[in-house]
Amino acid sequence: MKIFYLLFACCTFFANAQENYVQINGSTNVNHFQCVNNKFKSETGLYNFSEKKLPNIILRVADFDCGNKMMTKDFQKILNAEKYPHMTVRFINFTKTQNSFLAVIEVKMMNQSRRYNVEFGIENSKLVGRKNVKFSDFNITPPTKMGGMIVVKDDLNLTFSLSTKI
Repeated sequence: MKIFYLLFACCTFFANAQENYVQINGSTNVNHFQCVNNKFKSETGLYNFSEKKLPNIILRVADFDCGNKMMTKDFQKILNAEKYPHMTVRFINFTKTQNSFLAVIEVKMMNQSRRYNVEFGIENSKLVGRKNVKFSDFNITPPTKMGGMIVVKDDLNLTFSLSTKI
Protein backbone atom coordinates (compact mmCIF):
# COMPACT_ATOMS: atom_id res chain seq x y z
CA MET A 1 0.00 0.00 0.00
CA LYS A 2 2.87 2.39 0.76
CA ILE A 3 4.22 1.80 -2.73
CA PHE A 4 0.84 2.80 -4.17
CA TYR A 5 0.91 6.12 -2.27
CA LEU A 6 4.49 6.77 -3.32
CA LEU A 7 3.66 6.04 -6.95
CA PHE A 8 0.55 8.25 -6.73
CA ALA A 9 2.58 11.11 -5.21
CA CYS A 10 5.25 10.83 -7.91
CA CYS A 11 2.64 10.79 -10.69
CA THR A 12 0.85 13.78 -9.16
CA PHE A 13 4.12 15.71 -8.92
CA PHE A 14 5.00 14.85 -12.54
CA ALA A 15 1.55 15.89 -13.77
CA ASN A 16 1.76 19.20 -11.90
CA ALA A 17 5.29 19.81 -13.18
CA GLN A 18 4.02 19.46 -16.76
CA GLU A 19 1.31 22.11 -16.45
CA ASN A 20 1.74 25.14 -18.70
CA TYR A 21 0.00 28.45 -18.26
CA VAL A 22 -0.29 31.99 -19.50
CA GLN A 23 -1.44 34.39 -16.82
CA ILE A 24 -2.64 37.94 -17.39
CA ASN A 25 -2.57 40.20 -14.33
CA GLY A 26 -4.26 43.56 -14.31
CA SER A 27 -5.92 46.02 -12.01
CA THR A 28 -8.70 48.53 -11.69
CA ASN A 29 -8.95 51.61 -9.51
CA VAL A 30 -10.65 49.29 -6.98
CA ASN A 31 -9.12 45.82 -7.24
CA HIS A 32 -6.71 43.45 -9.02
CA PHE A 33 -7.58 40.63 -11.38
CA GLN A 34 -5.82 37.55 -12.70
CA CYS A 35 -6.91 35.53 -15.73
CA VAL A 36 -5.20 32.22 -16.43
CA ASN A 37 -5.18 29.80 -19.34
CA ASN A 38 -3.68 26.43 -18.46
CA LYS A 39 -5.53 24.30 -21.00
CA PHE A 40 -2.81 24.03 -23.61
CA LYS A 41 0.17 21.75 -24.07
CA SER A 42 2.82 20.79 -26.53
CA GLU A 43 2.18 17.81 -28.78
CA THR A 44 5.12 16.03 -27.14
CA GLY A 45 4.34 17.22 -23.60
CA LEU A 46 7.42 19.47 -23.41
CA TYR A 47 8.16 22.58 -25.46
CA ASN A 48 11.26 22.42 -27.61
CA PHE A 49 13.43 25.51 -28.03
CA SER A 50 15.83 24.34 -30.70
CA GLU A 51 16.89 26.86 -33.34
CA LYS A 52 15.13 24.87 -36.04
CA LYS A 53 11.70 24.81 -34.45
CA LEU A 54 10.55 27.32 -31.86
CA PRO A 55 7.08 27.05 -30.26
CA ASN A 56 3.95 28.60 -31.68
CA ILE A 57 1.38 28.41 -28.88
CA ILE A 58 -2.30 28.76 -29.75
CA LEU A 59 -4.52 29.74 -26.83
CA ARG A 60 -8.30 29.63 -26.86
CA VAL A 61 -9.59 32.90 -25.40
CA ALA A 62 -12.55 30.98 -23.96
CA ASP A 63 -10.10 28.92 -21.87
CA PHE A 64 -9.01 31.93 -19.79
CA ASP A 65 -10.44 31.80 -16.29
CA CYS A 66 -10.45 34.86 -14.06
CA GLY A 67 -11.71 33.02 -10.96
CA ASN A 68 -15.07 34.77 -11.12
CA LYS A 69 -17.77 34.04 -13.71
CA MET A 70 -18.62 37.68 -14.34
CA MET A 71 -14.97 38.74 -14.63
CA THR A 72 -14.23 35.83 -16.98
CA LYS A 73 -17.19 36.78 -19.17
CA ASP A 74 -16.11 40.45 -19.19
CA PHE A 75 -12.51 39.50 -20.01
CA GLN A 76 -13.63 37.32 -22.94
CA LYS A 77 -15.90 40.14 -24.13
CA ILE A 78 -12.99 42.63 -24.01
CA LEU A 79 -10.94 40.26 -26.18
CA ASN A 80 -13.94 39.72 -28.47
CA ALA A 81 -13.73 35.93 -28.05
CA GLU A 82 -16.64 35.24 -30.39
CA LYS A 83 -15.02 37.00 -33.35
CA TYR A 84 -11.40 36.21 -32.39
CA PRO A 85 -11.46 32.88 -30.53
CA HIS A 86 -7.68 32.41 -30.49
CA MET A 87 -4.62 34.24 -29.26
CA THR A 88 -1.16 33.10 -30.37
CA VAL A 89 2.25 33.37 -28.76
CA ARG A 90 4.98 32.67 -31.31
CA PHE A 91 8.64 32.50 -30.39
CA ILE A 92 10.68 34.31 -33.06
CA ASN A 93 14.10 34.02 -31.42
CA PHE A 94 15.42 32.27 -28.32
CA THR A 95 18.98 32.54 -26.99
CA LYS A 96 20.73 31.46 -23.83
CA THR A 97 22.66 34.04 -21.82
CA GLN A 98 24.89 33.39 -18.85
CA ASN A 99 22.05 33.29 -16.28
CA SER A 100 18.81 33.28 -18.29
CA PHE A 101 17.23 33.06 -21.72
CA LEU A 102 16.21 35.93 -23.98
CA ALA A 103 13.33 35.55 -26.39
CA VAL A 104 11.61 37.63 -28.99
CA ILE A 105 7.96 36.65 -28.96
CA GLU A 106 5.06 37.75 -31.09
CA VAL A 107 1.69 37.99 -29.37
CA LYS A 108 -1.27 38.09 -31.73
CA MET A 109 -4.84 38.75 -30.69
CA MET A 110 -7.79 40.40 -32.35
CA ASN A 111 -5.81 40.65 -35.63
CA GLN A 112 -3.18 42.79 -33.88
CA SER A 113 0.41 41.56 -33.54
CA ARG A 114 3.09 42.93 -31.26
CA ARG A 115 6.63 41.75 -30.68
CA TYR A 116 8.23 41.81 -27.26
CA ASN A 117 11.63 41.02 -25.83
CA VAL A 118 11.12 38.71 -22.85
CA GLU A 119 13.65 37.39 -20.36
CA PHE A 120 13.00 33.82 -19.21
CA GLY A 121 14.43 31.89 -16.30
CA ILE A 122 14.04 28.43 -14.84
CA GLU A 123 11.65 28.28 -11.87
CA ASN A 124 10.45 24.98 -10.39
CA SER A 125 11.70 23.08 -13.47
CA LYS A 126 9.73 25.36 -15.81
CA LEU A 127 10.69 28.08 -18.22
CA VAL A 128 9.08 31.27 -16.83
CA GLY A 129 8.99 34.71 -18.40
CA ARG A 130 7.21 37.93 -17.53
CA LYS A 131 6.43 40.98 -19.61
CA ASN A 132 4.55 44.22 -18.99
CA VAL A 133 2.21 45.08 -21.84
CA LYS A 134 -0.82 47.31 -22.32
CA PHE A 135 -4.35 46.84 -23.57
CA SER A 136 -3.64 49.78 -25.88
CA ASP A 137 -0.78 47.79 -27.52
CA PHE A 138 -3.61 45.86 -29.19
CA ASN A 139 -5.89 48.85 -29.79
CA ILE A 140 -8.12 47.83 -26.90
CA THR A 141 -9.62 50.61 -24.81
CA PRO A 142 -9.57 49.51 -21.17
CA PRO A 143 -13.18 49.03 -20.11
CA THR A 144 -15.11 50.82 -17.41
CA LYS A 145 -17.94 49.50 -15.24
CA MET A 146 -20.74 50.99 -13.18
CA GLY A 147 -20.98 54.17 -15.22
CA GLY A 148 -17.24 54.83 -15.04
CA MET A 149 -16.87 54.28 -11.29
CA ILE A 150 -14.63 51.26 -11.92
CA VAL A 151 -11.87 51.81 -14.46
CA VAL A 152 -9.59 49.04 -15.72
CA LYS A 153 -5.99 50.24 -15.97
CA ASP A 154 -4.19 49.96 -19.31
CA ASP A 155 -1.18 48.14 -17.82
CA LEU A 156 -1.06 44.33 -17.80
CA ASN A 157 1.55 41.83 -16.72
CA LEU A 158 1.87 38.62 -18.76
CA THR A 159 3.46 35.56 -17.20
CA PHE A 160 4.40 32.55 -19.30
CA SER A 161 5.20 29.22 -17.65
CA LEU A 162 6.14 26.38 -19.97
CA SER A 163 7.27 22.82 -19.40
CA THR A 164 10.41 22.31 -21.42
CA LYS A 165 13.55 20.32 -21.72
CA ILE A 166 16.47 22.72 -22.07
